[in-house]
Amino acid sequence: MIIAVDFDGTIHSGNYPAIGYIRPDVKEVLQNLRKEGHYIIIWTCRTGDDLLVAINWLLENKIEFDKINDNHPDNIKTYAGNTRKVYADVYVDDKQVGFLPRWREIEDYINKISSNQALMI
Repeated sequence: MIIAVDFDGTIHSGNYPAIGYIRPDVKEVLQNLRKEGHYIIIWTCRTGDDLLVAINWLLENKIEFDKINDNHPDNIKTYAGNTRKVYADVYVDDKQVGFLPRWREIEDYINKISSNQALMI
């Protein structure tokens, strides 16, 4: 599955432009999801120097990801270009309706829907 993960307020506790603390379990959950074969896209409105600061922070904190604000190569091929909207099977964002669940709950949810999709194939 392709999983798009927001940066500000989702991976860390801060509010743009400040970067806060790593949210509990985020590092381990993203690492686990990648080990299970999921494709992680960091999905952020940051650009320019603010984006560079975020990328460096992710690398310094050893938070694993596959792309930032860019589509999976298969989707670029499918849509004959790199669409502005990042396509994902699941979006994780603190601005979603309701609230941001704990990261272990997010992992459980993704594993559950991933298993269900595999059964439907």
